[in-house]
Amino acid sequence: MSRREHEWVDEEAGPVVRPYAVTRGRTRPAAQALSTGLDLLSTVSLTGRPAPANAELSVQHRRLLQCVVQHARPVAELAGELDLPVGVVKVLIGDLVGYGLVAVKAPRSRTATPTESLLREVINGLRAL
Repeated sequence: MSRREHEWVDEEAGPVVRPYAVTRGRTRPAAQALSTGLDLLSTVSLTGRPAPANAELSVQHRRLLQCVVQHARPVAELAGELDLPVGVVKVLIGDLVGYGLVAVKAPRSRTATPTESLLREVINGLRAL
């Protein structure tokens, strides 16, 4: 193995690929693909549509699709599962949204979540039982 080849291989992890290589140098998802912002808590689910003929799906795209086969999952969880930076996962999700393969649902708004004081009241009520 030459010195240059050795730089791209980690003994334990195998071949090392830089994150920008996975996204072909892109740092943001395609603007037209995502009408809403992509948050860490946004959930990604399959649409059930077949891949279009012009879809260029990489290994990472396919891995991401496999992660959401059973049920919708948040972006942060997908990044952890794929062992990729969140920014890279967002670009991949943008591609898949553009191909119509996944749908992204924004996280619940803060007004729909219970306040800390309400949660404390519930805990105190449960302790009183």
